Amino acid sequence: MGEARELKRASRIVLSVFIAIALVYTVYFMPLPLFIFSAGTAEVIQPMVQVKQSAPEKQGAFMLTTVRVSDASVFSYLLSFVRPYDELRRKKELLRDNESEQEYTQRQEVSMLTSQSSAIQAAYDELGIPYHISSDGVVVVQVFKDFPAAGVLKAGDYIVKVDDMRIRQNEELQKLLKGKKAGDTVTVAYKRKNIVRTAQVKLALLPADNGAAPVKEEDRRAGLGIVPANVQSVKSDVEDKQVTIKAGEIGGPSAGLMFSLEIVNRLSAEDITKGYKIAGTGTIDEKGVVGVIGGIQHKIIAADKAGAELFFAPKDYVAPTGDKIPNYSDAVKRAKDIKTSMKIVPVATMNDALQYLKTMPPKQAAS
Repeated sequence: MGEARELKRASRIVLSVFIAIALVYTVYFMPLPLFIFSAGTAEVIQPMVQVKQSAPEKQGAFMLTTVRVSDASVFSYLLSFVRPYDELRRKKELLRDNESEQEYTQRQEVSMLTSQSSAIQAAYDELGIPYHISSDGVVVVQVFKDFPAAGVLKAGDYIVKVDDMRIRQNEELQKLLKGKKAGDTVTVAYKRKNIVRTAQVKLALLPADNGAAPVKEEDRRAGLGIVPANVQSVKSDVEDKQVTIKAGEIGGPSAGLMFSLEIVNRLSAEDITKGYKIAGTGTIDEKGVVGVIGGIQHKIIAADKAGAELFFAPKDYVAPTGDKIPNYSDAVKRAKDIKTSMKIVPVATMNDALQYLKTMPPKQAAS
């Protein structure tokens, strides 16, 4: 009888431990179909931008700003209701059709590379520095499920060759596959983590574009079933003015404006920061046009915590349909909410930011 009681007691203890572990996992670790957006960081760009040309030391600093995106658990979901500036978003709002979170991350990495390229071009054009574009290859951003390629390729792979033809741009890949049919097999050489591998991949009919008119099956193109993206480098024709950017694990296109300002500052004799700590955000194209981004209200908090005195925010965008995408107005609202002394400045182009900096008086050093 005593042994039976001890056995039951031990069983209850084991069951209790398993229940406790299950509860802890459910509350703290089991992911929900939600992301939580909150204030990230404001990071000084200077260490990320490498320039061969030596320049006088700059007293101020340009900072990029980030948004922290985390998976929601039951605990963090409940906690978000007492944190006034946390923002809940459904994952499916951010992910494309059949896109995995790993593929979303890869897409953000490619966006960052494209943003860096555009930032360098815009800065070189501003400074009159001659340059040329060099192709770095074609990277896989997404692989469609149920396609033969899904068993071979994954996001982050670089397409090196297809049927012994060197692939440097997506356009070359499309041209090579144009005459192929579903069921044909091609030899694909791809690079993953600096190792080149080769595999036979069968082609299949590609899905019709979303929103496009229905296409007859015989008119649909055959392909690998991937979303490719071109990656390029901007090469200065003047060697000591070559710029390279290493942003670590930061992804997305929203640091473009701040990268371009840092590049102009590094390649200029004067200190265009005038000694101030300047944060900001905004995409940029090769012409220097600044575009709106998401999560600017969280970036305002990050910049304020880092002691920024000035924040460049993209002007609100109004579409031809009349729809408005707020950026500057959201930034101003959040700045008032947190009672920051940081000045919010709206910009539509890199030149707007540069002109504003010219009007600022040099910051007086503390005595």
